[in-house]
Amino acid sequence: MTGARIVLAKPGLDGHDRGLKVVAMALRDAGAEVIYLGLRVPVADIVAAAVAEDADVIGISVLSGAHLPIAEQLLTAMRAAGVEAPLAVGGTIPPRDVAALRRLGVAGVFAVGTPLPGVVEGVLRLASPEVAAR
Repeated sequence: MTGARIVLAKPGLDGHDRGLKVVAMALRDAGAEVIYLGLRVPVADIVAAAVAEDADVIGISVLSGAHLPIAEQLLTAMRAAGVEAPLAVGGTIPPRDVAALRRLGVAGVFAVGTPLPGVVEGVLRLASPEVAAR
């Protein structure tokens, strides 16, 4: 599957983005168009980029432990802007928080330690219905 447009960002106060850059390169190598927004990106900027880029998936990485409030803020802003792209959250996600993220509306959860091929496959799977409709 190729052609998926994926917006990736590091919201919040995280200062480490090496893992997300590895994911970005792997997605690119799998044929996706990756728009990497960088570190400490405000939620409003993530949503604006998703609209401007017609994103098929939005992916964020959170290592600080603030994944629940950040995901909630982002999903609220996405809904307000009419963004229907699925949200994938990766990072330091305790198993007990996976169900809570899903209840909020997160489509994919990729905790630290998820094998890279599984992350790529999972994110591209999230994009496939939107990409196929083009």
